[in-house]
Amino acid sequence: MGETIGAGIAAAIVAAASAEAKPHLRGCATSLGEVRALLRADLYRYAGDTRITSFIKHFGFTPGFKYTVWMRYCGWAKRGRVTGYALYPFLKWMLLRCRYKYGIAIPEYTVIGPGFFINRFGGVYFVGDVVIGCNVNVTHGTVLGHTNRGARRGAPVVGDRVFFASGAKVVGHVFIGDDAAVGVNSVVTKDVAASAVVGGIPAKQLSVNGSEGYINRQASEEMIRAAGWEPSSTGRRINDLASPTSREQQHMAIGPANQC
Repeated sequence: MGETIGAGIAAAIVAAASAEAKPHLRGCATSLGEVRALLRADLYRYAGDTRITSFIKHFGFTPGFKYTVWMRYCGWAKRGRVTGYALYPFLKWMLLRCRYKYGIAIPEYTVIGPGFFINRFGGVYFVGDVVIGCNVNVTHGTVLGHTNRGARRGAPVVGDRVFFASGAKVVGHVFIGDDAAVGVNSVVTKDVAASAVVGGIPAKQLSVNGSEGYINRQASEEMIRAAGWEPSSTGRRINDLASPTSREQQHMAIGPANQC
């Protein structure tokens, strides 16, 4: 399974270099079991356990987790022929309701690994072609956006255990390495190395202290594998694909006729 998921992540990373973002199914769970495993890892990030009482508490009172639940189920329903007609319209309506209520706009088809944590709410916007690894934290005001031209046209690719502080912005086909931290109100337009701390406009590297101490209650490797992912799989593919030569090959592969 790891190789299959790894190939899917690699394909999603390459697709993130598309010059035009369009809806797709790359981030949609293929089964209810996968949805439950993803949400189990997500819940652990909020509660430190996976009890049903914790699920009820955070689904009822934590906007970030509530949005994640509707997002995960909505993506699963979107993929199926029957569920696409029977369940998807209702789940999409609930997701949009949360979007307008809480100011969180993350498409249900976005590739997001297990252990996703939204701290606070408001002004959180991701373009659907973003690829996000495991145990990632985002804070209010975080924007992961798309750019349509230039050497970095496309969407961001985020590794594992990355922390986005309040108001962080990442624009274009930028690679954020494992364990990196993006500071308050930073605007990232270039690749960020693993374990780097960046800040400013435009963002520059400030240290190599990374996200240590900011990614708490991490989903375990067992939880990550149960959700169909491999620990650090996104980060390894970032290292493989972040070179200028590979970046140019991605843009050649995602020409106008091959866009998703």
